[in-house]
Amino acid sequence: MDQIREDDNQENWMSLLPEKLWDIPLTNLAIPGSHDAMSYCLDINSPLLRSESDTFRLLDGVFYCFTRPFIYRWATTQVINIVEQLQAGIRYFDLRIARKQYDTSSELYFTHIIYTHATVIETLETVNSWLESHPKEIVILACRNFEGMSDELHEGFIYALKNIFRSKLCPMNETLLTLRSLWASGFQVVLSYEDRTHHKELWPAIPYIWANKPNAEELIQYIECQQQLGRPKSFFVAGLNLTTDRCFIASNPQESLKTLTKKNWNRVQEWLKEQKPGAEPPCLNIIAGDFIGLLPICSLVISLNKKLL
Repeated sequence: MDQIREDDNQENWMSLLPEKLWDIPLTNLAIPGSHDAMSYCLDINSPLLRSESDTFRLLDGVFYCFTRPFIYRWATTQVINIVEQLQAGIRYFDLRIARKQYDTSSELYFTHIIYTHATVIETLETVNSWLESHPKEIVILACRNFEGMSDELHEGFIYALKNIFRSKLCPMNETLLTLRSLWASGFQVVLSYEDRTHHKELWPAIPYIWANKPNAEELIQYIECQQQLGRPKSFFVAGLNLTTDRCFIASNPQESLKTLTKKNWNRVQEWLKEQKPGAEPPCLNIIAGDFIGLLPICSLVISLNKKLL
């Protein structure tokens, strides 16, 4: 499957929404999200995360040439870079951040089993530059995991975040989260930070519905069960990402996360078209997926907002 060219207007989709939607809270809009947004630039030669099991570490050490291609194929969830994701319409980014073990610098990287080539600060500066040229687009950055980070590193990183985004940061006590009010205030960044909410610029962790299932039917069944329980009042994410275990990976050597996702896409797409945003219990808010640009997730999610008119 070739990369699908989505509507060029999606890079400005928020500013192009009908005026009737400008006063609906962002928590009630349908917002496209990127699961493990930075995994397009994983460094196949980087160490495993410290949180991986000792058994897996041993296997990786002994059978490095065998394990690394598998890790790369199953840990890569995105194929286009962060600016291309923004251009495609992504407005929620799942960012898993860590410091490399034994690294003498204070540099931070993104992670998914292994580390990325891209560094965190440089990437977020790129996001800020994009926002400068798209003043009516709002992004939600979910920073989490933080493996290997000390309190000192956290505070240094938070200082850097404030310095990068400055007046674009929407404070947590902002009560009116509509497009109209955010545009008037100049706020463009909702910054979720997993465990440091004593800073007024930082929002708490955003709940993520993770099915942890290997196929579309089980994924949909899990999300629908969660929908029946009602939705949070604030932001929340429904993850369309599939997950397999290591037994499946070992017994299906020709598969990858990309091939598995593509095989299940038609059923996921049918289900997605039937969903709607809003404040009612079964409604969805942020909908995150894998392989943005390869699959037309953004256009489908953005189009759900028409159901609010």
